[in-house]
Amino acid sequence: MEVKEPKHDGTTMRKALLVINCIILSIGNYGGPLIMRLYFIHGGNRIWFSSWLETSGCPIILLPIACAYMHRSRTADPTSENKLFYLERPLFLAAIVLGIITGLDNYFYCYGLSRFPVSTSSLIVASQLAFTAGFAFLLVKQKFTAYSINAVFLLTIGAGVLALHSSSDRPANEPNREYITGFVMILAASALYGFILPLVELTYKKAKQEISYSLVMEIQLVMCLVATAFCTVGMLINNDFKLVGREAREFELGETKYYLVVISSAIIWQCFFLGGIGVVFCASSLLSGILVLFLLLVTELVAVIFFNETSQAEKGVSLALSLWGFLSYFYGDIKQSKKKKPDLKIEITSSLPPNTVESSV
Repeated sequence: MEVKEPKHDGTTMRKALLVINCIILSIGNYGGPLIMRLYFIHGGNRIWFSSWLETSGCPIILLPIACAYMHRSRTADPTSENKLFYLERPLFLAAIVLGIITGLDNYFYCYGLSRFPVSTSSLIVASQLAFTAGFAFLLVKQKFTAYSINAVFLLTIGAGVLALHSSSDRPANEPNREYITGFVMILAASALYGFILPLVELTYKKAKQEISYSLVMEIQLVMCLVATAFCTVGMLINNDFKLVGREAREFELGETKYYLVVISSAIIWQCFFLGGIGVVFCASSLLSGILVLFLLLVTELVAVIFFNETSQAEKGVSLALSLWGFLSYFYGDIKQSKKKKPDLKIEITSSLPPNTVESSV
């Protein structure tokens, strides 16, 4: 008797969701740093305001949350309760903590980006993979293979090569103290984001309620609202709200384009954050970190083309090592998947009654 392989709808849906989140993450990873750098090189200099922009676009997440609610209303059992928000208190508190860390991380990153070209800052941020791997091992007991260890090593070395030879990217008349502070800040941002991804994964694992993608969007909304509130306090202390109007009028590309840059930045950064935690939900924090790093390679190339940033031999070596590490990870992942793939025919046959097995022969 021939037994047909059952359809794995859940697995297929999860893979499709992973691809969608990778696309969303790509948009944010390419566009976010480039638009932010555009803001800085044409006259923008408000660090807290640029940090605020990274999460202030979070209300747009209400749109997919509302769509998910309407879909449940049409398809769910009429007797079951359908709510717009399902986030319970423990996850809500966890999202608040994540939001505070995200707000601090945004400030560190924007401070560093204001001092460094996109190409250099992007590859220094690449060091976050080492932090992600370390925290993933400590927090969620991430299992490593020879391929994943090789990937982390190569990607981190690639970032190190750039960091050791970044002095020629130094902006003209940049004081030594501010240059060093910018480097430390962007490295701190890497460490913090490397901590955030495994912490999000740990939150999913420890949650006492079922984690759905709708719930992931709710967590993202709370995180960004809290991070925005954190940066709002910084803006108030620094008087940024009073100075934004003057900065817009003095912007080199014009006032209209200033607000276009600001609004675009707020929207595109949401793609980065939602895509990042979406990949954690569909796969793991380590994969999310590796994807973030690999996508930064494209940001590096685009920055050299559009912003006329210097393209050195060290950057080429760094890119080559990073690409090698990225391919190493996925080659190992494919090999592991083939090893773990069960022989479905044997499993189904062994579960059938003896007379059924005989008749099939």
